[in-house]
Amino acid sequence: MFKRIDHIEIVTDQLDRTIEFYTAVLGFKEVLRERIERSSLGVPMSLVFLDLGHTAVELISYEGASVEPAPVKEHLGYRLMALEVDDMQQATDYLKGKGIEITWGPRVGEKYARAEIRDPNAYSIELRQWFKK
Repeated sequence: MFKRIDHIEIVTDQLDRTIEFYTAVLGFKEVLRERIERSSLGVPMSLVFLDLGHTAVELISYEGASVEPAPVKEHLGYRLMALEVDDMQQATDYLKGKGIEITWGPRVGEKYARAEIRDPNAYSIELRQWFKK
C-alpha cells in the first residue's frame, strides 16, 4: 500500500537560487513546475519538483516572501515528508480504520491526488498518488 518516500518539501524565499543549487551543484533535474494563483494560505505560490535518482525535493515559494514568508502559518525550511501510495481511497480508508484522521484532502487533480495526516508528534505527512499517462 505505501510504496516509498515520494518527496521532501522545502519552503524557500530564494527559489531561483535554490533551484540553481540543486540542479547545477547537486545534479537534480527539474521535472515539474506549477504556479497556484491562490494557495490554501491565500497567496500565490510556486512549486518546483526536482529529481535525483527517483528521489524528489519539492521547492515551495510564496509570492512576496523575503525574510519572513508571506503566510504567517508557514516557515522557511523543512515542511513535511510525502509518501507515495498506490490508491488514495484505499490508503485513506485503511488509515481511518486505524483511527488516523485525514487532516487535509484528498484533493484530486489532473496529475495527482493528495491528502495529509499527522504523526503522533503533529508532523504532517502527505499522501501522494501520481496518475500515470
